[in-house]
Amino acid sequence: MRKDRLRVPERYGEVEGEAMLLDRLGKELLYFDGGTGTLLQERGLKPGELPEVWNIERPQDLIEIQEQYFRAGSDIVLTNTFGANALKFHDDRYDIPQIVTAAVSNVKEAARRGVRDGREVYTALDIGPTGKLLKPMGDLDFETAYEAFKEAAVAGERAGADLIHIETMSDTYEVKAAVLAAKENTGLPVFATMIFDEDGKLLTGGDVASVVAMLEGLRVDALGINCGLGPKQMMPILDEIMKYASVPVIVKPNAGLPRQVGEEVVYDITPEEFASCMEEIVRHGASLIGGCCGTTPEYIRQMIRRVSSSHAFEEREEPQEKNQTIVSSYGKAVQIGGKPVIVGERINPTGKKKFKQALKEHDINYILNEGIRQQDAGADILDVNVGLPDIDEPAMMEEVVRELQSVVSLPLQIDTVSTEALERAMRIYNGKPMINSVNGKQESMDAIFPLIQKYGGVVIALTLDEDGIPLDAEGRVKIAEKIIKEAQKYGIPKKDIVVDVLTMTISSEADGAVVALKALREVHERLGVSTSLGVSNISFGLPGRPNINAGFYTMALAEGLSCAIINPLSADMMKAYYASMALLGYDENCQEYIAYCTSQEETQTPSASVPPSEITLKEAIEKGLKEEAHHAALLMVKEKDPLAIINEDMIPALDEVGKGFEQKTVFLPQLLMSADAAKLAFAVLRDELEKNGSQEEKKEKVILATVKGDIHDIGKNIVKVLLENYSFDVLDLGKDVDPELIVRTAVDEDVELVGLSALMTTTVGSMDETIRLLKEEKPDCKVMVGGAVLNQEYADMIGADFYGKDAMQSVHYAQKILKGDTEENGTDLT
Repeated sequence: MRKDRLRVPERYGEVEGEAMLLDRLGKELLYFDGGTGTLLQERGLKPGELPEVWNIERPQDLIEIQEQYFRAGSDIVLTNTFGANALKFHDDRYDIPQIVTAAVSNVKEAARRGVRDGREVYTALDIGPTGKLLKPMGDLDFETAYEAFKEAAVAGERAGADLIHIETMSDTYEVKAAVLAAKENTGLPVFATMIFDEDGKLLTGGDVASVVAMLEGLRVDALGINCGLGPKQMMPILDEIMKYASVPVIVKPNAGLPRQVGEEVVYDITPEEFASCMEEIVRHGASLIGGCCGTTPEYIRQMIRRVSSSHAFEEREEPQEKNQTIVSSYGKAVQIGGKPVIVGERINPTGKKKFKQALKEHDINYILNEGIRQQDAGADILDVNVGLPDIDEPAMMEEVVRELQSVVSLPLQIDTVSTEALERAMRIYNGKPMINSVNGKQESMDAIFPLIQKYGGVVIALTLDEDGIPLDAEGRVKIAEKIIKEAQKYGIPKKDIVVDVLTMTISSEADGAVVALKALREVHERLGVSTSLGVSNISFGLPGRPNINAGFYTMALAEGLSCAIINPLSADMMKAYYASMALLGYDENCQEYIAYCTSQEETQTPSASVPPSEITLKEAIEKGLKEEAHHAALLMVKEKDPLAIINEDMIPALDEVGKGFEQKTVFLPQLLMSADAAKLAFAVLRDELEKNGSQEEKKEKVILATVKGDIHDIGKNIVKVLLENYSFDVLDLGKDVDPELIVRTAVDEDVELVGLSALMTTTVGSMDETIRLLKEEKPDCKVMVGGAVLNQEYADMIGADFYGKDAMQSVHYAQKILKGDTEENGTDLT
């Protein structure tokens, strides 16, 4: 980001030597404001009413609330624009620029009235989520989300906002769209905070390390956590963030956990308790603090009074530049530099006739199978190269990256010499990718480093330049030094460079292995960077290549090789890997080596791709392979009864995926892709049932709805997909649903189970009212509830029969209530 484009914040008082916001970050403790929604409700905001409209129709209410925050001591106050994007805000009277302009003006006026001590304060344009899931999990295109965020960001800068604060994001892909929209179209500082559960996971499966890696790669100015949890529950997540973050960290908790008292939603932490917890949060490393749901100006006043009178900020452990090389996907972070990492090499046409044919015939499923098989075989990262002279490589690369990320959780290494293909893939990649590659040629560095600077990534640096590949180790080290130095001009740290000292085939270069191993050692020891090698190059032109490859791989690992591009389906290479891990002390008690050897005795890893026709229906559903599931179902109905296929093949497959999701070995994208695969298979079976006159088993009905006043339906839609795959008839009433409609539908359709969802604390009262009416009008109907603002205690208080922490728990409860299924899958369904 260009600092010379940053807007100078409006000043409220003449204080000599006031610092720009970016100069203050991390050096001073800065205070945010607190919640807004409940305060607007107290002033008459009705369920379902868009709070953003108040910026224009009732500006004095906003100004008074925001003035209270400034008087309490807040340095940064957010605009009332959390839902001000074209995908969420629908009002015929006002457009997004009008809403944003009014909102910024209100905060500026509140600052003019509320700041009496001459301190410098800032107006933060608040950008919240769209309320939709992006493809492939949902139906929202990445660029559509980008455009919605762009409109708000541009309007915010024009109106005079001092920074952009993206908050309450539960999906790394959505927050990436928002960050890019802000950074590409404005010159403002960009902050981003995510909503984690108590296990430190996002809704879409991302963990702290993967979130921090991606956001820092995108060059946000500060990052952190907000909403969903109270300050006590956020403490361990903050500690995890501090392990990885090099930029200043933001923490904005709720006022504890919600509970119902009469008609009112209250929180279980007082302002004094909140202040005490926030002092500890500062000691743990946060440098920007504030409040979220349930917090008021009094909470912020007490927090600032407590923290500013202590020495917590001065006594905290100074944040350090983290020297961790991390690549990530939406749900998994892989650290390079400790235990050696395997980069699977099979998604590459070089020397692979079947793969070349698949690319020419646009056989995406063949490519996806290669990715899945390498993941199952133990790869940590997948190399993706789709370069052929007679195909549209940029389009193919973008499609393959998108599709691979829908079925595998591993980070990807984007491998191409085409800068267009590289940028298209980096833009839509969900996470922080590995890039293969840059080299010492000025032309290469000029092309690649701006993309790394913009999108983030860990780049493989090849030790060659305009003069070719040096014959000696020293020459390769010097090129590595040149690349590292050039990268620094773009703000790319050394930790985001992995040096490949290049492997020359020993059939033509007798000392190729010796030079490579020496260069490997020198680069690691002298430059302090991680290293990589394409191992199989060593044996070109020789017989018995696996023997040479495995021997060289073992020697390189002993020299400190960080990651290698190998074939994880090669038994020779994997034997070398597991044996080396045991010998080098990376395998405690040799457990992984023993497990590998045992598995090899039970089944031999194939060396060739399994044709799609040989993949079973169960496997296709478990892997989320839609075309294979459809094909397998077509074959099976010729020999097996459709109902038997559903009960004996499809449901067990879905159960297996569901268990993985609950155990956090399967992530939301994979869960939903498995559901999509099952849908395609079920369509085949349904057609067959209709053709031969058989009857489907009667489906039990379940009502799903997002409660009155809440326009977020991500969680509800996920539950719907899963329930339908378990043969429930889902009556989806949508979002912002009146309690009376839910009750009337339950009575008219004689439904025995209703699922209610709420994301906003301002709407959980509607959930309470809905449950009360259901109990009165249809007492035999059970109610399950879920949503980011809910917990078991609150669910009990409002009379819900079941609280689903995740979508699969809701499925299990429905099976228990409506199908009499007593298998609990380890979940307490009482």
